[in-house]
Amino acid sequence: MNKKKQGKRNILIGIVVFLVFLLAGTGFWGYRLAWAPNFTPKETVYLYIGKDKDFGELCRQLIDSAGCNRIGSFKQLAGFLQYQGNMKTGRYAVSPGMSNLELLNDLRRGHQVATRLTFNNIRFKDDLVERLDEQLMLDKDDLLVLLNDSAYCDSLGFTTETILSMFIPNTYEVYWNIPAEKLMQRMNREYKAFWTEARLEKAKAIDLTPAEVAILASIVEEETAAADEYPIVAGLYLNRLHRGIPLQADPTVKFAVGDFTLQRILFEHLEIDSPYNTYKYAGLPPGPLRVPTIKGMDSVLNYMKHNYLYMCAKEDFSGRHNFAATLAEHNRNANRYRAELNRRKIR
Repeated sequence: MNKKKQGKRNILIGIVVFLVFLLAGTGFWGYRLAWAPNFTPKETVYLYIGKDKDFGELCRQLIDSAGCNRIGSFKQLAGFLQYQGNMKTGRYAVSPGMSNLELLNDLRRGHQVATRLTFNNIRFKDDLVERLDEQLMLDKDDLLVLLNDSAYCDSLGFTTETILSMFIPNTYEVYWNIPAEKLMQRMNREYKAFWTEARLEKAKAIDLTPAEVAILASIVEEETAAADEYPIVAGLYLNRLHRGIPLQADPTVKFAVGDFTLQRILFEHLEIDSPYNTYKYAGLPPGPLRVPTIKGMDSVLNYMKHNYLYMCAKEDFSGRHNFAATLAEHNRNANRYRAELNRRKIR
């Protein structure tokens, strides 16, 4: 082989070797950029992308909590895929061993993971929106507007006073970025699912609507801290309702006054002119005193049958009650309780 041909061959071999290394290098670079594991949290963690859609904040979350090894490669691939201009709000999972491309595919397509929503021990609308705002992206003011919109509440079958009874305390899976109106629609579906035919029949048997069951359950739960007393207290108030006797429930007075910390109800409190004051107005108040629990509502539906018409807190301050069928018996119970209040100088 002459020198000219040998030279061409060497050049060709050199080109081939160069291309092989180039392709290998490009392939390795592409692999590390897109497919190589880049996130190594100890367990699955979650990213939150809010309404501001801040790419810098997302990168900080990846570094701080997602065990990102090469944030530069994530930013580079995000740039190639034009992700920064197409960010979607939501809650996204990052699992151990995840690659840039896997994560960016979820982020770009809005493939978020639902969050577990819980709420309990809620008294007022402000309490509810605060609790939900802590767990979701929604604007609490938007939700409060809906809760106070009489036409909107009516469209769901409630008044602005009874709307809290639509929220059944439980654990729900919802998307973190769910809008306020969609959350209301979801809670309305859950409410309808809760009120099965069996529960509706029981409510009808005691001549109460579902909303009235919730109102009575809220009074029962505020009246006693002992859950085993719920059915007894429910039966007592049903006895009064069905006989046309005012409920005279102290928690309704506390609600009317706006102070649930009151330890002693005075005559001046009983004169508060409010539809929630069941000493002044007969029947149930217009809305619940709190968001009642499932146990509370089921205790009303499955109330204990007895002859009690009166109840008074026990003088041992255990949170439990003495029950009575006659006024004379009740007065004896009340006198013992008042004597203990005086002894402890509770005014």
